[in-house]
Amino acid sequence: MLMKRLLKSKMKDVPEEQQDMILSAIEKNPDFFQKVGLEIQTKMKEGKDQMTATMEVMQSHQEELQGFMKK
Repeated sequence: MLMKRLLKSKMKDVPEEQQDMILSAIEKNPDFFQKVGLEIQTKMKEGKDQMTATMEVMQSHQEELQGFMKK
C-alpha cells in the first residue's frame, strides 16, 4: 500500500487510467520490475544519468513491457 502511494506520487502528471495500468503490471510481475530496477541501478553506477539508464533498459525490455500493458 505504501509503495503504491509512493508510485502514484511519482506519476502525478500521468492520467489516472495509465497509472492504474502501470501499477497493475507491477503488482502482477514484481520480479520482472525488480530486475529492471537493478539493471537501471547498474547502468547508473557505470556513470549514466537516470533518464538515459532508464530509457536503455526499457528499450531492451520493450516487447515484454508491451505485453504487460496489453493485459
